[in-house]
Amino acid sequence: MGKPTGFKEITRRDRAYEPVNERIKHWQEFVLPLPEADLSRQGARCMDCGIPFCHNGCPVNNIIPDWNDLVFHGQWRDALAVLHSTNNFPEFTGRVCPAPCEAACTLNIEDTPVTIKSIECSIIDHAWEQGWVRPEIPAHRTGKRVAVVGSGPAGLACAQQLARAGHTVVVYEKRDRIGGCFVMAFPTSRWASI
Repeated sequence: MGKPTGFKEITRRDRAYEPVNERIKHWQEFVLPLPEADLSRQGARCMDCGIPFCHNGCPVNNIIPDWNDLVFHGQWRDALAVLHSTNNFPEFTGRVCPAPCEAACTLNIEDTPVTIKSIECSIIDHAWEQGWVRPEIPAHRTGKRVAVVGSGPAGLACAQQLARAGHTVVVYEKRDRIGGCFVMAFPTSRWASI
């Protein structure tokens, strides 16, 4: 994984924030991405620690050491495949997650964990820029209808997998917009069809 001595040679470098006086002028992303070369170096810091505690720290059990190694070697499309194998929506989960994987990283013993969250966000951002993220339309429909109650990340991931399997899925949400616990609104009866 990574460069065998990378964690000793390369210091932790994470993303910076746009200055406050600039970010209050818009509603766009204000976290400044790292250049690709820096991301590769951060991926190289991931060590072959035997038991990847970052897996246990990650709420969705992402295969973090594998994608870190792939980013280190510049294999972005393969890194996306590894990321999507465990995470349906890294474009938002990677942004809202408080990164317990970094807290669980072996390098956090010295308070310098691998910049896992930055690498995850960069993988999916790079994939969108390259046009690699596309709808996966099923080859055939099963004719079965499935109801999913709740439009939080778990409900939407479930609906996505069922739709890919060819089922017609209806997502029911009591609030006036999707998002589950991330959305605080007055509860109303709403539904969306996928």
